[in-house]
Amino acid sequence: MPIKIPNKLPATKVLNKENIFVITETRALTQDIRPLKILLLNLMPTKIETETQLARLLGNTPLQVELEFLQTATHAAKHTPNDHIITFYQTFDQVKNKKYDGMIITGAPIEHLEFEQVNYWDELCEIMEWSKTHVTSTFHICWGAQAGLYYHYGIKKYQLDKKLFGVFEHKVDRKSSMLFRGFDDTFMVPHSRHTTIKLSEVKEHKELRILSTSKEAGIFALSTDQGRQIFVTGHSEYDADTLKKEYLRDKELGRPIEIPKNYFPNDDETKEPNVSWRSCANLIFSNWLNYYVYQSTPYNIEEIK
Repeated sequence: MPIKIPNKLPATKVLNKENIFVITETRALTQDIRPLKILLLNLMPTKIETETQLARLLGNTPLQVELEFLQTATHAAKHTPNDHIITFYQTFDQVKNKKYDGMIITGAPIEHLEFEQVNYWDELCEIMEWSKTHVTSTFHICWGAQAGLYYHYGIKKYQLDKKLFGVFEHKVDRKSSMLFRGFDDTFMVPHSRHTTIKLSEVKEHKELRILSTSKEAGIFALSTDQGRQIFVTGHSEYDADTLKKEYLRDKELGRPIEIPKNYFPNDDETKEPNVSWRSCANLIFSNWLNYYVYQSTPYNIEEIK
C-alpha cells in the first residue's frame, strides 16, 4: 500500500523515480480505506532531505500511511525555504486536538547544548507529554531519542571523547522484540553524534526494555513494554551519501573529523560509500508500523488514549 503525502511535496518526484508507491491527497480521497495517520516532528535543519528519507521508508510497507509534518513554533527553520514550511508544516496549536496512530521525532544537531538551553525545549516537552495520550506509538530518533529519555525518565546524555561517526555493527539483545522481527544476528546502522547515554542509568528504569546494542556505538534501541515509546540512537534512515556530506562539510570547515568508519571502501573518500544498512532501515520501520502502530491502534482514531 502507498504512503499518502501532500500533492506538491518535493519528495513525491524523488520517490516516484525510485518506484516507492505514493499517492497524492487528491487520489487518496477516492479510496475508502482508513490510513494510518503519522505525524513527523521534523527538527532537522535539512527538512526536505529528512522528509524524503522517512517517507521512503514509511511508503515501503503494505499499509497506507497518511503523513503530516510538524514544526516547532518557537524556532524558525533557517535552511529550508519559508514557502515550503508554510505549505507543508503545521504547529502544535494546529494539531494538539487531533490524534495520531504514530509519531516520529527526529534528531537535531544541537548536542552541544543542555536540553534546557534549547530554545524550543519547553514546546518539545509539551509535545512529548501530549503524545502520551494522543499517539499510539512514538518513534524517537538520535537526539530526539535522548531528549525523550531525558524528559520521560530523567536519563541524561553524556559527551563522548570524540564524535561517534560511521556505520557500526549491532546485535539484537531482546530476541522476542517485534521491532526486530526478521533481523539477522548482526546488522549495520549509521551513527553521527557527540553524546551517548549510560547503560547503568537505563537499567534503573524497569519499564524500559533494551532491544539492541553495539560494542562500539552502545545502546541502539529501547522501548517501553508495549512499545508506546520507542527510542533509537542511530540513523538507519540515512541516504547513501548523508555521512559523506557531513564528513566533507566538517573537513572543509576545518573541524576535527575522522573518516566515517566502515563506510568508504578501504577508507578511500574518493570512492562511493558502501551501503550496508538499507535492509535494516526498511525492516525496522516496517515492523514499527505493523506491530506497534497498525496492530495496536484502534480503528476509531478518537479512541486513542
